[in-house]
Amino acid sequence: MEQLLARVLQAGIPLWRAYVGLQLVHPQLLAMGYMWRRGEPVQEVARAYGIQFTPSYIGSPMQAVREQGRMVRHRLADLTEHDHVTLHEVKADGGVDYVALPMRIRRDGPMPIVTFATDSRTGFSDEDIADLERLVDLMGAVVEMHVERNVAETVATTYLGRQVGQRVLNGAIRRGEGEEIRAVLWFSDLRDFTGMNERRPPGEVLELLNNYLQLVGDALAANGGEILKFIGDGVMAYFPAEDALFLPIVTGQAIAAARQLITDIEAANEARATGGNDPLRFGIGLHIGPVTFGNIGTEDRLDFTVIGSAVNRASRLEGLTKELHVPVLASAEFNEASTVPMKSLGKHVLRGVPEPVEVFTLPE
Repeated sequence: MEQLLARVLQAGIPLWRAYVGLQLVHPQLLAMGYMWRRGEPVQEVARAYGIQFTPSYIGSPMQAVREQGRMVRHRLADLTEHDHVTLHEVKADGGVDYVALPMRIRRDGPMPIVTFATDSRTGFSDEDIADLERLVDLMGAVVEMHVERNVAETVATTYLGRQVGQRVLNGAIRRGEGEEIRAVLWFSDLRDFTGMNERRPPGEVLELLNNYLQLVGDALAANGGEILKFIGDGVMAYFPAEDALFLPIVTGQAIAAARQLITDIEAANEARATGGNDPLRFGIGLHIGPVTFGNIGTEDRLDFTVIGSAVNRASRLEGLTKELHVPVLASAEFNEASTVPMKSLGKHVLRGVPEPVEVFTLPE
C-alpha cells in the first residue's frame, strides 16, 4: 500500500490520506482497516464485532458506500452539523476533499471500501477522481488475493490451531500422511458436564462451557501448549518436544499450565459461589510418548490429530482423576522427565493398559 500510494503521488494526484477497510472472517474481529497518511507508514486499525451498531459507523460514508454500492464524495468546506463525525475529523486534521469508493471483488460478502482525502486547497479534480476510481478497480484483484489468503489462514488457525493450521496450509492434507513426534499430551475434562446439561438451560450451559474452555485455552497458550481439539467439554492438547533434551522444559510448561488453570478455576469458583452456583471441577491427565501426528478420515473429509498408545494413556490418566479425587495425574514417564518433584499415588489400573502403572500428582 505504501509503495502504491507513493506512485500515486508521483503521478501528480494530491493524495494526503487513504484508508482501505476489509471485512474479515474472524472469531473476534469484524473488519481490519489500513490507514495511510502522506509521509507516514501504514497503520492497522482493528474493528471488533459490534462497531456496526455504533455512531462511528452508522451514518458514516463507509455505511453509505457499502449499502448503496456507489461513490460518496464530500467537499469538506461545505460540511454542516448534520454530516458524520468522521468527515468533521478529517476536516479538522486538514482535509479539504473526501471520496469513498466501493471495491468490487468476486468474493461474496461485504465489499471492501476505500477512502481518499486531499489537503490540496483546490481539492480533487475530475481527472483525479476518475484516476482514483480506476486505481480502486485495479487494486481489487490484488486485495482479493490477500482476502482469500487471510480467510484461509484464519479458518485454519481457528479450527485447527496455529501449528496444525500452518501444516495444512503448507500442504499436509493427504489422508494417511503424518509424522511421528514426541510430545507431552494433555487431556482435561469438566466434571459432571452431563448433569449440568440436564439441570441447566442450554444457553447457560453454553456460556459456562465457553468460559471454562477459555480458561483452559489461556493456560495452555501462556505456557507453550496448543489445543488439538475439543471433545464436548474435553480438551486434547499437546506440548511438542523436538527431542529428549527439551522434555524437562516441556514437562515444566505442562505443569505450569495445570497450575495456572487450577488458580484460575479457583478464582472463577469464588465468583460462582457469590451467585449461588456450584463450583467447577475438572481433571487433567499428562503423559509423554511418541505419537503419530497426521491425517485420518475419509477421502474427502479429514481430521488432523494425534494417535498412538500415548494418547490412550493420557486419556485414561484424566479419567482416573475422578477416582483419586485429584485435579492432575501424570504418568511415570512424565515424572521421570520432569524437573518438578511430583507426589506418587502408587500403582493403579488404567483401562486398556495390561499392567498397573504408577501415577503421580502435583505436590501439595
